[in-house]
Amino acid sequence: MTAQLATIAISFAAPDDKEAIISKEKAAWQSFKDKKADEFKSVVDKDIRCVYADGVSNLAKELADMKKWDMKSFDLSDFNVVFPNKKTAVITYKAKIEATADGKDVSGTYNVGSVWHTANGQWVGIFHTDTKEEPAAK
Repeated sequence: MTAQLATIAISFAAPDDKEAIISKEKAAWQSFKDKKADEFKSVVDKDIRCVYADGVSNLAKELADMKKWDMKSFDLSDFNVVFPNKKTAVITYKAKIEATADGKDVSGTYNVGSVWHTANGQWVGIFHTDTKEEPAAK
């Protein structure tokens, strides 16, 4: 019976936890778009790692790149959040952005994934990756 009650408790908590992760992910995007480094640093871990087509990034590089981006808009959709354990969340989704980076148009739809970890009662981003969708081959 205890196991059954624990399962019920987890099932009730999961939607709130999922919404918390989605909210944190959106906050990271908004702070990056608005070039608010302190807000960005408040939702990601100091040791965050990011993987992109042009290389691997850390927090210092993310903050430097923030200055080079002009993000006019972003729309996040198709969220899927899973919890491999109580302290880890993996989120995948689509991001449609209108932006330039170093003056180059980087607009498009991206497949995105992030990993969040809870430490001291706070969820922080520890890993992020995205890849731009390519047009279907003809």
